[in-house]
Amino acid sequence: MSIVTLRELLPSARAQKRAVGAFNIANYETARAVILAAEHEKSPVIIQLYMRLFNSDKAYDLAGSLIRMAERCSQPVALHLDHGESVEQVENALKWGYTSVMFDGSRLPYEENVKLTRRSAELAHAAGASVEGEIGHVAMGDETALTEPEEAEAFAAATGVDALAVSIGTAHGYYKNEPKLDIDRCRAIAERLPDVPLVLHGGSGTPLDQVRKAIENGIAKINVATEFQDTFLKSTERELAALNGKFVPVDKFMDPITEDCAAHIARLIRFFAGK
Repeated sequence: MSIVTLRELLPSARAQKRAVGAFNIANYETARAVILAAEHEKSPVIIQLYMRLFNSDKAYDLAGSLIRMAERCSQPVALHLDHGESVEQVENALKWGYTSVMFDGSRLPYEENVKLTRRSAELAHAAGASVEGEIGHVAMGDETALTEPEEAEAFAAATGVDALAVSIGTAHGYYKNEPKLDIDRCRAIAERLPDVPLVLHGGSGTPLDQVRKAIENGIAKINVATEFQDTFLKSTERELAALNGKFVPVDKFMDPITEDCAAHIARLIRFFAGK
């Protein structure tokens, strides 16, 4: 199966009231877990890397492995830069073979966000890739700014994004208190943008009944990072405890951890697909 862009995954997902899972990986094992889950569920997936990895050699070095893994997978796979913080990161991701990019200007003044997101869209489309933008702001240790439907409509038209991340009450990381998503706001945004798939950031720990309502109202891509990587860490901790100081080759040690992560992702894929 060829590597794909968000344009090949998200419009049909939105039309069918399902969402594609976008999982943040950090190494070979977490990437393989996503591929294994995609194969098991016969479902498309988005493998994404947080922008921090593009500030070192990590995103560049992982790109080669990710491309090979995606090409071997029987299901469609998009490779995505998550929360790109500069046009330079966007350019590098495209140059290194990623098929999709996000420019996150949600902390910037509106006009600056439009300008840099539009430039990112131009670069991505010229390379045959897709682009995601964000209007409103999903908190990451700071204050949330909920997305205004009218502003979302204007932003999408001005930038030409293929997908739009919106803020409807989620936050990045684990919640201290259970969130309550503003589904009416999500519906209003979706009604103004019938042809632009919406993205939910902060999927970790969000109550699944609320996630389902969001999917029914325009959300077609759901980002999961914290709970996925926490699964990896907790599984690693369990495997180390089970060794009790004994030696095992690292590749064998990592296999059950990868399988544990794949099972976790598979459950989310099924839910996002409405199964």
